[in-house]
Amino acid sequence: MIGDWAAPRPRRMSASSASRRGRESQLRQSDWILTAAVLSLSLVGVLLVAAATEPLNKTHPFAVVEHQVLFLAVGLGLAAVAAVADYRAIRSSAPVIYVLACLGLLATFVIGSRVAGAKAWISIGGGLEIQPSEFAKLAVIVLVAMLFNAARQDRRELGDLDVVRALLLMGFPMGLVLLQNDLGTMLVMVAIVFGVLAVGGVPSRWMFGLSALMVVATVVVVQLHLLSTYQEKRLTAYLHPNSPSVLKDNGYNAHQAVLAIGSGGLKGTGLFHGAQINGGLVYAANTDFIFATAGEELGFLGSATIIILLAVVLWRGLRIAAHAPDLFGRVTAAGIVCWLAFETFENIGMNLGIMPVTGIPLQFVSYGGSSLFASMLAFGLLQNVHIQTQAAQNSSGGL
Repeated sequence: MIGDWAAPRPRRMSASSASRRGRESQLRQSDWILTAAVLSLSLVGVLLVAAATEPLNKTHPFAVVEHQVLFLAVGLGLAAVAAVADYRAIRSSAPVIYVLACLGLLATFVIGSRVAGAKAWISIGGGLEIQPSEFAKLAVIVLVAMLFNAARQDRRELGDLDVVRALLLMGFPMGLVLLQNDLGTMLVMVAIVFGVLAVGGVPSRWMFGLSALMVVATVVVVQLHLLSTYQEKRLTAYLHPNSPSVLKDNGYNAHQAVLAIGSGGLKGTGLFHGAQINGGLVYAANTDFIFATAGEELGFLGSATIIILLAVVLWRGLRIAAHAPDLFGRVTAAGIVCWLAFETFENIGMNLGIMPVTGIPLQFVSYGGSSLFASMLAFGLLQNVHIQTQAAQNSSGGL
């Protein structure tokens, strides 16, 4: 009796303490290799944006990079929220995310502005613009992941009706992007479609059929000249890069980017010391052609480091997809990897002259709020899936 009376009573943990410990536990379970790669790419991007814009802006030399630092801070906040958000809440909120993304795309036709031939941006004041199609990529991924996961929870294989429903839902925002005349984003979404369908486990006949349809559609578009004028010029510049008329017109910037990369040599000219970049010979050297800035000023070693860091992000994303606790996590992670992989290959490829020029940025590196925000949200979702995997393994006694 006395012993029982004297025994210390267990302390109740306050709600705030429990929440704090929960966040600390999630932090410990994060994929730190992925985090290190993303942070490294982002910091390199800040340096390259500064190097590409400071020499050309004598009045406010660091105005652009200040925006990028602000974008990065907001993006990291978005990534943190996506990483620690309730996993089930994200899954159940997928339809809301999808509707909001589609509304953003529709808004561009009313209040949007046209940049480089595509009406895909909405001005938000202060000289800043937002591109809703960047967030539509993520919305499509999580919606299809939710649909496929729900079908699998019903203990049934994905059928034709599931595939048709997914294609219709993905096709609506893709159609809006196509109407915006944004072919680059459209191609990224096509890559996402194939990725989520393949990982989701749709019948193989659908994959073969869609592949054949894409080939036929490409031939029809090219043969019937259904591309816009500026898109046709870009395609011509890619197919005939050494034509004198092309070099004077649409192929000029791509040619200058290749020259910039080649002039960097092994170690580069050093930040803020690139002749091509400082001379303004490479247009969009802080956005679409930021890899040319890296090639000239950081050289082969710096450019290779960027590629390695991007490869690490893709590797960790694939690893997270492979160990995801459910089909929602697996499809989400795989869709993000397909998205980032295609954009990485296309952006670096067009800087090297081996891919046609599109308005696709280099993820985590190029200047721009929309791209960085969407990429950071994707990074946060990858972390969320990884944290859920760790929690599931710990609860089942796994290592």
